[in-house]
Formats: sequence, structure tokens, C-alpha cells
Amino acid sequence: MDTTDKLIAAAERLFDRYGFVATGMDRLTAAAGMSSRTLYKHAGSKTQLMERVLSERDRRFMARLRVRSVDALFAALDDWIRIEGTRGCLFLRAAAETGGDAPEIAEAVRAHKTAFQDQVARIVAADLGREDPDLAEQVLVLFEGAAHAAVYRGADAVRAARKAASTLTERARS
Repeated sequence: MDTTDKLIAAAERLFDRYGFVATGMDRLTAAAGMSSRTLYKHAGSKTQLMERVLSERDRRFMARLRVRSVDALFAALDDWIRIEGTRGCLFLRAAAETGGDAPEIAEAVRAHKTAFQDQVARIVAADLGREDPDLAEQVLVLFEGAAHAAVYRGADAVRAARKAASTLTERARS
């Protein structure tokens, strides 16, 4: 793992656990095992580092969503929270913490959420054999809600959302 990859991995763990504002550069340098000079050389500002963290998180998350059914989408979420944890959406937390004052972060969040919405619509269309924008929106809301409810309910939230999505998908087929 090169220096930049090591830094991004350490920063993601810290931002995910403590948030953007509470994660200081001293904590980042300690976690990455590098000097502040090296950190700034490889990351630029803390905002630029968060943007890179979000880009890497987007890549990993969207790779898990290369599925062709609504049920598999929720199985992917269940797998994600089992591996990554249940702290809610890092993108939405970053947007809330920065309040739109960091254009790089706001753009990363917008791009991720747009790509996610498009992917859910593709999954619904693949599952049904046709587009269904209403079902896609319902599945999206169930997925997002399950990801956030998992913070305090654990995997039970995902199972409940998966069951509700299955009911909605079956109704859309008939």
C-alpha cells in the first residue's frame, strides 16, 4: 500500500468514527504514521482529504451494488454493514458537518447520491424487466432508511426493509 492509499484508509476510519470536524490533523498524522508535512504533501487540505475519502468510499460502495435484483441490493447492504459497521451514511454525515461550506464535499455527496439513485433504478428495471420510477424511489427510501436505522437497530433494520422491498416488488410484478 503506497503512502497516499495508507493515508486515505486511515482518514476514512477516523472520519467515519469521529466525523470530519472532530478529526484533527494531529490525529490523522498519528493514525497514518506520518509527519504533518508528508500528510499535507499527499493530501493537501483536510477538505481535499475528505473528498478523496468519499471518492474511495463511493468506489467500494458502488462496486457492492453491481446486482440485478432488489433482494440482492438489500443483501449487499446487509453485507456492507456487517463489514463496514453501522454508523449511517458517511456522505450525508460529511454534508451535514460541513453545511455546504465545502464545495468539494458537497459535490462528492451530490455525485454519489445521483449515481446511487441511478443504480437503484437500474436494479429495479433489471428485476422487473421494465422501468418503474415509483418502485425505484420506494426502494431507495427503504435502503437509505435501513442504513440509518441500522445505527441503533443493527441488521434487523435491513431485514425489515428487505422484507418491505420484497412485498413492493412482488406487487409491482402483478
